[in-house]
Amino acid sequence: MSTSRSSVPPSADRALTALPQQVRDRLEAFRHGLRDTLGDNLDAMLIYGSVAFGAWNEASSDVDVIIVLHDDRREVLDAIGHAVRLARYAARIEAMILRRSEIQHSADVFPLLYDDVRECNILLAGEDPFKDLSISDQHRRLRVEQELREARIRLRRMVADSERGAMALRDVVRRKLKQLRSPLRALLRLRKTTTAVDLESVIRGACAAYSLDADALLQTSSPTVAYDTLTALIDAAILDVDTLVVDAAD
Repeated sequence: MSTSRSSVPPSADRALTALPQQVRDRLEAFRHGLRDTLGDNLDAMLIYGSVAFGAWNEASSDVDVIIVLHDDRREVLDAIGHAVRLARYAARIEAMILRRSEIQHSADVFPLLYDDVRECNILLAGEDPFKDLSISDQHRRLRVEQELREARIRLRRMVADSERGAMALRDVVRRKLKQLRSPLRALLRLRKTTTAVDLESVIRGACAAYSLDADALLQTSSPTVAYDTLTALIDAAILDVDTLVVDAAD
């Protein structure tokens, strides 16, 4: 597969090689199908998420793709519908479809997603529409707070709904950690602390910032301790972001 590269750790070639051959073949067929159908209307096609930053897991990960169009009329979407569905059902390739003209305007509501895509993607077609995107730190701060508070609320419900006791806590913690990677990393960056993009690095960085035991979360050998550490981490991060002052000019 011929690719262009943005900032991708590990290299694009190595990241794609981690995918099973059948997934790579389906991804290539998807790319060619979109090019043939859309022509110049295909502004860009990018892989982001776990594949791009080298954390794809065959058992649990999707292949996340962004398709950027100039024109998103219903007829255009109908024309690519079969290819999109086939990619999803055959290889768990999940496509987000954006219109080029909306990307900058929506950066205020998707700042963390766009940050992740801009920092770490594999460009399969066209030119990267995220590389020069302008995102405000104020919008980042608000989105971080929203995601952390939502995670805390949902966490309570997940535990209350479970009938499996301590074993359920282990699953709850593992699921929530994955969802917290992006907002915690963004919060650390707002605090002028940088970490690698992978989950373990982010969790260790956040736990260090709030004097918590990262191993209790990452190893989950004691589900109750892991859960208590997770709630302490989210509460500390919420308090931090709630009082964080960012430059309106950023």
